[in-house]
Amino acid sequence: MPSKHAPPHIDVVLFDVGGVLVELSGMETMLGWLGNSVTVDELWVRWLRSTSVRQFETGLMGANEFAIGVTREFGLKVEPKRFLESFAGWPLGLYPGVMEMLARIPGRYRRALLSNSNALHWPRVLNDMGLGAAFDHHFISHLTGKIKPDAAAFEDVVHSLDCDPTQVLFLDDNLLNVEAAASVGMHAARVHGPREAQRVLSEFGIIKEHA
Repeated sequence: MPSKHAPPHIDVVLFDVGGVLVELSGMETMLGWLGNSVTVDELWVRWLRSTSVRQFETGLMGANEFAIGVTREFGLKVEPKRFLESFAGWPLGLYPGVMEMLARIPGRYRRALLSNSNALHWPRVLNDMGLGAAFDHHFISHLTGKIKPDAAAFEDVVHSLDCDPTQVLFLDDNLLNVEAAASVGMHAARVHGPREAQRVLSEFGIIKEHA
């Protein structure tokens, strides 16, 4: 965290979507299918490194093939069709207070999304949940072909926005992604939900602590 007396110069506030702005149900479901044999963090590492997940969320694999691959790769005792039906509903909706938190970010900051997503989830997030219009830039893995925690995903943001990585504050709920962002020079913090995000934004001097 920065010094309250000398916060770094931030130009871009870069948000993850799931777990920060949008509530997800998927990890609990997966843990149940796995008999709670791993922790949430262990499952996230496996998920982010999964060949099937990475191919689907970079637009290289269709939904049905993805479901077959994931159930086989993770050893899930559930039919691929049932998995896909569940997976489609994993994004539950915006956390309470998300839009209010975003509205407090002054207009001089560029607001951007960096999300591992897919053709099933992104249209709901973009349109039904209304996050599309709340951000200036969207870096979505199945559209860019670049996925977190790969360095290329973060470098793509820096290149596209023509900024220095030290001018970016990245907020994500996954430690692997936070560490990857920091490794390319971004300021990065692990947060869960808008309340924690708001606290970090305050610590960086982006929003006032009390509205």
